Amino acid sequence: MDHNALLARIDVPAALDLLSRMVQQKSYSKSDGEKQLASFMAGRMREIGLATELTPFGNEGRVNAVGRWKGSGGGKSLLFNGHLDTNPVTEGWTVDPWAGKVDDAFIYGIGVSNMKAGDAAYFCAVKTLIDAGVKLRGDVILTYVVGELQGGVGTYSLVEQGLRADYFINSEPTDLKAMTMHAAAFMFIIELTGNTRHLSKREEAVDAITAACDLIPRLNAMTFSGALSPEHERINRVHVGVVHGALGRELHEWRTPQVADFVRIKGSGRYAPGQTEAGAMADMRRELDALEARFPGLKAEIMSEDRAGVPTMPPFEVARTSPIVAAVNRAYRTVRGEDQPTGAVAPSCFYGTDAGHLHYFGGMEGIVCGPGGRYNTMPDERVDIVDFADMIRIYMLAILEICG
Repeated sequence: MDHNALLARIDVPAALDLLSRMVQQKSYSKSDGEKQLASFMAGRMREIGLATELTPFGNEGRVNAVGRWKGSGGGKSLLFNGHLDTNPVTEGWTVDPWAGKVDDAFIYGIGVSNMKAGDAAYFCAVKTLIDAGVKLRGDVILTYVVGELQGGVGTYSLVEQGLRADYFINSEPTDLKAMTMHAAAFMFIIELTGNTRHLSKREEAVDAITAACDLIPRLNAMTFSGALSPEHERINRVHVGVVHGALGRELHEWRTPQVADFVRIKGSGRYAPGQTEAGAMADMRRELDALEARFPGLKAEIMSEDRAGVPTMPPFEVARTSPIVAAVNRAYRTVRGEDQPTGAVAPSCFYGTDAGHLHYFGGMEGIVCGPGGRYNTMPDERVDIVDFADMIRIYMLAILEICG
């Protein structure tokens, strides 16, 4: 059967129905719903004949779902990776976030972009090929992990347990672009200590809030030293997300006539492959030294946020000449008739993804490419139906090329 005939076999309504059922399951991180959805996906994989297991990890009863479509031998193996846990529902929704609503253009729901549409797409790609009677030489491995939003604990556990493949596709939302590089993430805390006075003598004070207002735009504009190329430097970023300022380390707020002498800043940074968290923190320390010089008497300290028990997502990079990149690029051109945007594509390059664990700890070559993205992490989160269907087609062609 030729490729066009295979692609024509995709049952888009059935694929949307599966995705709706996935959205309807409330799978917040570390909840029972997360485990229930893993069991649901294990059931779907068994139905289509995959060798399937729920693999436990940790001491809290958490499980990942893993299914293997066994090849006849002699071909390369391909692992698909996606997480089942979702961000929480926020204010501002105009549709039911748990209904999995479908209209003429979109499918809606919390987690549908990040990243249940990707999860469903690779399942539907495999199901379509199996239903068509396709036989492969290499294995296709489907993984449905939990705890990605906690630093990727689910995928990290699979790598620790020895799961490997020749290549992988991580299906985080990229609007179908081919992401070959993304940053590593780190969290930091900065504490500024000034010297208080009553407002009548504020000229004698060292105002920690004023110093913070001077510092924050400079932090948000930072890039880090040691970037390997201009493309690497473009995925450097600092963002301050939390600021508290008042009197003393306990941040007393009831004495507003006094100049604030303490500010605590929390933020996140991104650095590229080839750079390090230590190097990024050293660059930020130099920025704090300059702040202390502009505000005599100010003391500025920086530290990494304690994230005990939560892995840090490492950076990810794959050569654009890798067979998996070439396969996905060719599949995209076949499906869409144009070249696929490829590289450190924004804004996806600022994500943390489990691709970092698969690449850095698992030693595998892979790519990040999934449906959704433009309506990610916002009220009425949704995915274009056209993108979802095209992603299934692209995954099918990539499987055929890589696995033979």
